[in-house]
Amino acid sequence: MAVPKRKISKQRGNSRSANWKLTAPNLSECSNCHELIEGHKVCPHCGYYKGKPVVVKKEKEE
Repeated sequence: MAVPKRKISKQRGNSRSANWKLTAPNLSECSNCHELIEGHKVCPHCGYYKGKPVVVKKEKEE
């Protein structure tokens, strides 16, 4: 069983976990409606992926 031989100081433990950063998602422009979307995903606004319709969006009835 793995057991630490010496106590790890707070500074050493905190500095190790200080490099965990969140990054903003890379956004690209939809080729159909020109909205910003995440890469490799269907556009939630128009339902197109790589210039082809994938999801049929229902229009709102008023």
